[in-house]
Amino acid sequence: MWGGRFQGGSSDIMSEINVSIGFDKRLATQDIKGSKAHVRMLAAQGVVSDADAEAICRGLEQILAEIEAGTFEFQTDLEDIHMNVESRLSEIIGQPAGRLHTARSRNDQVATDFRLWLRDEIDAVLPAIKDLQLALIDQAERAADFVMPGFTHLQNAQPITFGHHLMAYVEMFERDRDRFRDCRRRLNESPLGAAALAGTPYPINREQTAKELGFDRPAANSMDAVASRDFALEFLGAASIHAMHLSRLADEIVLWMSAQFRFIKLSDAFTTGSSIMPQKRNPDAAELVRAKIGRIAGAFQSLLIMMKGLPLTYSKDMQEDKEPVFQAVDALMLSIAAMSGMAKDLVPQKENMLAAAKLGFTTATDLADWLVQNHGKPFREAHHIAGSLVSEAEAKGCGLEDLPLETMRAVAPEINESIYKVLSVEASAAARKSYGGTAPERVRQAVATARSRLLAEEA
Repeated sequence: MWGGRFQGGSSDIMSEINVSIGFDKRLATQDIKGSKAHVRMLAAQGVVSDADAEAICRGLEQILAEIEAGTFEFQTDLEDIHMNVESRLSEIIGQPAGRLHTARSRNDQVATDFRLWLRDEIDAVLPAIKDLQLALIDQAERAADFVMPGFTHLQNAQPITFGHHLMAYVEMFERDRDRFRDCRRRLNESPLGAAALAGTPYPINREQTAKELGFDRPAANSMDAVASRDFALEFLGAASIHAMHLSRLADEIVLWMSAQFRFIKLSDAFTTGSSIMPQKRNPDAAELVRAKIGRIAGAFQSLLIMMKGLPLTYSKDMQEDKEPVFQAVDALMLSIAAMSGMAKDLVPQKENMLAAAKLGFTTATDLADWLVQNHGKPFREAHHIAGSLVSEAEAKGCGLEDLPLETMRAVAPEINESIYKVLSVEASAAARKSYGGTAPERVRQAVATARSRLLAEEA
């Protein structure tokens, strides 16, 4: 492609390090889409003839059909997807193929392809996360009044409902979707027509190609258009945050599946056995989701470090931008699918959750609140009284709800029989009716609101 300047061939090592067709062939659909828009614009501007443009478009459609059918022969000596397509186009239509690259460079071409590809992937990620959210919402609705321990420091803290716990992830995942939507909005500018870095002397119409390719506008600066990969970094940042949220839920599934918790069951579909211990049911799907953030966050760091020292505009270093993004997308989509499957598959173990909620004096705060609400105690004094009664219960080996009234009155004489109404874990969870609280009625409201918001997107 540059034979006019170079007389000798590349060394084998140079060819191996320089070739990108092994991974950038994933951009084939976007590359052909961009080329068709470009040549149609050139014809509309009188830069190439209508006949040549029609021939080029027909040839590109044939190439796309060959790629989709698996009959296209990708050649490493042609380096990348762009030259593979252009070479095959020349074989199909002859000389007119040489006009396709008028008024563009591989620099703006690949930047355009990459944005188109990433936009398509975001459009796939968004409904995938939505499906996961709906699965969690369905589970949360069924378990709106399943009482379990809420944890701080992984210690029993206060009673909550399993539905409330699951809805926390629905909220996290909604913010994740917002981040992906924001990323899509910012990346949706067309680099096409920026050429190598400085624009082009041809009378092109960048607004036409931007509109045909579904971009909101052409990129305003030709140097920025070919030099920037912050759109990919932003995607990887959003993907890393979402993968972190998936990892947290996966870790909880691992805990909940353990013999020490026994809060949920997963079927054979999302568990594996042991090669030596026949009793084992391992939550391997959750463990692998928990691990995938390493690939995704690693991709973000890889691209960030690669870009951080590059002067404007294009350097060959930037060929290293796509592989980490491709790998991150693959890991992310698989993780979301696996988590959606587990969310639909899991069966809460209500009685085990309830028994666990009763451990660790989880209604101590309710006791303190009762003293504040019924006897006007300052909360710090009520806190001290409740702590003293926890010590009494601990010494007797019983729960707060089992402490004799006379034992309680010895610490706080104002306590009466009505205290026992607030010391059950069910009463504790039901009492927390503040907006965003764990009370079953609040959980059902949150479920209805979230489901309505998600389903409205289809309207």
